[in-house]
Amino acid sequence: MSKQIRRRGRPKNILPPQALPGIQALDRALDVLEALATHDGVTLTELAGLLTQSTATMHRVLAALERRQYVEVNPERQEWFVGPEAFRLGSAFLRNSNIVERSRTVMRDLVAKTGETSNLGVEREGVVLFVSQMETQETIRAFIPPGTKSPLHASGIGKALLSAFDEARLDAFIAAAHLTRFTDRTIAGPEQLRREVLNIREAGYALDDEERTIGMRCVAAAIHDAYGEAVAGISVSGPTVRMPDAKVRQIGTWVAQAAADVSRRLGAAHHVGVQSAE
Repeated sequence: MSKQIRRRGRPKNILPPQALPGIQALDRALDVLEALATHDGVTLTELAGLLTQSTATMHRVLAALERRQYVEVNPERQEWFVGPEAFRLGSAFLRNSNIVERSRTVMRDLVAKTGETSNLGVEREGVVLFVSQMETQETIRAFIPPGTKSPLHASGIGKALLSAFDEARLDAFIAAAHLTRFTDRTIAGPEQLRREVLNIREAGYALDDEERTIGMRCVAAAIHDAYGEAVAGISVSGPTVRMPDAKVRQIGTWVAQAAADVSRRLGAAHHVGVQSAE
């Protein structure tokens, strides 16, 4: 009599899903995460309609996910979004994603050239979400762990990405943005931000000059994909004492070249988003 072969990782006795304790609640939680991931902000009522569930049921699921930071709510609009923990959980996959994978050697080269930490970030719902970091061995260094979020107007990568916005998108961002001031050097006015964007486009790189944290500087440039769209930003961050004015221009050249290198690896045309920082 032939012996039944059991797949590795499977239990001996497989029960139907409806017989497993808690499986229905798990299914609902995953349905909620999938719905939020495919919509740009969803109210409780809208979510209940999308998933054909009662608002009471959806509220219980959202409350449980919010406690673990898998979802978050905009209190002004009462809209729900995927939260930072969902990103951290998915980062196991993200480590193997195209942009992260194709940026690692370039980030490592930046660290070797500059002696400072290199970061990779993407724009998410009006903020920068940092997705990868290559640290320097210096004792005093910039530390921005993956999953950290930062406003676009107050970070090097954020400003580099803003410089890639077309005029209509930039106008819409400025009209809706709350330009929070973090230090006395933070850009906090619409016209000042517009001038900064023009300067970045001309230079080919962005500079966060102690605008988020006193004593720290960041030089960044946008990464473009095969369609010419800015999909990420790459940066070098470190203390101002190691990144004085005299070094910023050279670092800017290296960062712009690094962004161009990753862009080419993603299939971008050689001229797309590759401005000279010389």
